[in-house]
Amino acid sequence: MRQLSVILILLLSSVAAWAQEDIIDIEEITVLGTRPIRDIGVQQTKIDSVALKENISLSMADVLTFNSSIFVKSYGRATLSTVSFRGTSPSHTQVTWNGMRINNPMLGSTDFSTIPSFFIDDATLLHGTSSVNETGGGLGGAVKLSTTPTDSEGFTLQYVQGVGSYMTFDEYLRLGWGNHRWHTSTRVALSTSRNDFRYTNRDKKLNIYDDEMNIISQYYPTERNRSGSWRDLHILQEAYCDIRQGDRIALRAWYTNSNRELAMLTTDYADDSDYDNRQREDTFRGVLSWDHLRSTWKMDANAGYIYTWLGYDYLRDPGNGTMSVMTRSRSRINTIYGDVKGEYYIGNKWLFTADIALYQHFVESRDKSIILQDGDRGIVGYSQARVELSGAVSAKWSPTDNIGLSLVLREELHGTRISPIIPALFVDALISKRGNITAKASVSRNYRTPSLNDLYFLPGGNPNLRSERGWSYDAGISFAVNNIERVKINGSATWFDSYISDWILWLPTPKGFFSPRNVKDVHAYGVELKAGLWCDMGKGWTMDVAANYSWTPSINCGEPMTPADRSVGKQLPYVPKHTATINGTLAWRGWSFQYKWCYYSKRYTMSSNDNTLTGQLPDYYMSNIALAKQLHFSWADLSIKGCINNLFDEEYLSVLARPMPGINFQLFVGITPKW
Repeated sequence: MRQLSVILILLLSSVAAWAQEDIIDIEEITVLGTRPIRDIGVQQTKIDSVALKENISLSMADVLTFNSSIFVKSYGRATLSTVSFRGTSPSHTQVTWNGMRINNPMLGSTDFSTIPSFFIDDATLLHGTSSVNETGGGLGGAVKLSTTPTDSEGFTLQYVQGVGSYMTFDEYLRLGWGNHRWHTSTRVALSTSRNDFRYTNRDKKLNIYDDEMNIISQYYPTERNRSGSWRDLHILQEAYCDIRQGDRIALRAWYTNSNRELAMLTTDYADDSDYDNRQREDTFRGVLSWDHLRSTWKMDANAGYIYTWLGYDYLRDPGNGTMSVMTRSRSRINTIYGDVKGEYYIGNKWLFTADIALYQHFVESRDKSIILQDGDRGIVGYSQARVELSGAVSAKWSPTDNIGLSLVLREELHGTRISPIIPALFVDALISKRGNITAKASVSRNYRTPSLNDLYFLPGGNPNLRSERGWSYDAGISFAVNNIERVKINGSATWFDSYISDWILWLPTPKGFFSPRNVKDVHAYGVELKAGLWCDMGKGWTMDVAANYSWTPSINCGEPMTPADRSVGKQLPYVPKHTATINGTLAWRGWSFQYKWCYYSKRYTMSSNDNTLTGQLPDYYMSNIALAKQLHFSWADLSIKGCINNLFDEEYLSVLARPMPGINFQLFVGITPKW
């Protein structure tokens, strides 16, 4: 009864404050807790849920660009975007969705531009050795993505409409229903764009002639991004059922349909009407899970299925007015997934876990692009099946409230390849309760099996490739100050060091095509820094600022392949040594102003690190701002948000010869009815 009285008093106070347009200061309440024993020694970054739901046009690539220190290599919006941890390659990043690994088994990597941020409720980055807790193969790290049920009851609806520059339209709809036992949700996101932005083409020079046809001047032409339109549709269906206390069954199904043109290069002089360069995708991902929770133990069982159809067509007019097929590639991937996990607690000192996951891949890749002697086109490709089995056990021990130790042992099977035991050791210590100063350290061994394209792609696949292997070390310190009135401060500093052997690299052959080889030993090391500040400035004003920085030398330490090889001792291509982000929000009574900034240092495009015009991409700074207003009525909540991207109209390149948009604008309007 006393709790009910307190709640009523708080509600009445809130209503009175709203009616009088005044702010009531409530005495601060300090809540104390212990860190989860399962996170002993783990170096991780949790993406704020506000960043995930910032606006419907964002993909996970956009979210990670401005909210983490990892490198996002993007070819532009709605084009290939990959992420790399700590100076490694995109294939060294493992990605899971609701526990199921979603890396493409052909390529080994994940395209984050195909993951709408509004479809993700929880995102966590596991850096370096910490990825062994989740899965093997993450020589750089892992990204955990998941969806969760809403706690609302009854029928709910949310609709957001967005419109932006270059005839860009985004729509998002979410329908939900729930009671004390059932929760269902349907999310739909549709994005279309002509994507024909203007840019100054620095890769071309046009001449200006006088009357006698003498060149008197030159200039860089202003061109439009040609053939870069897209249409992406995503549908996510979820259903959750609490069958009894501590037991839950969940079904999650996600369908993607994508039709994207691949924009012309800045070095292409052809007319965009003379060719068609298009990529299409149909992907279905489904996971059925059962969670069984008791006071001292927990068990999860999951079953999943992934189907992906990829089509790539390149047609060109050779000059006779008809389109000729240059490339016609089709790929089909079927993956069956099963996973069982268990946790057992002994008091609050010990936690034992076990996990076994099975993936069965069926991959068929066909490319009708080889011209035979009779003039017909031959079909090349491969059809392969591979089973992948991953098992892990761990013991986590906290002998005192201030010290934690964790040992993880993992082993993996990929086809006929069995990895040696993958060990990981973690330790952390609470140095001072005042400021929550915690020190962490870890060491692990890890392996990554070559992708199916590495092994079997025709022409060029190399079935004799060895698995990449490496040792990783990291140590860091973090703090969190929450006991200052109206101020919260947190930060961390982490040093990391990793050695990767038998790095796989695709190289040209005398036969005129590329083939992968184990050619490199890579030493990647550096520092990661994070800081955050939240401040209640009074009279309804709040400020929230988060910053990230990483210094990541990633050096080729292998032997020269030829006498002319100048790559040894040089930074790996497309790996910036410095990355930094700042994300700040200033809010007042339903208004919010956001500023986002990111920085990438120069990236080399060649392994020799040549400082030529095309041998490097200059560093760049990116600034985005947004102004939003929340309106609350008795019948609905409304939101209005305006965004300016690339505020200072920066000219930049993320990938060589791929144009990027200048300053552009977006407007979003959302409604959430109150039934």
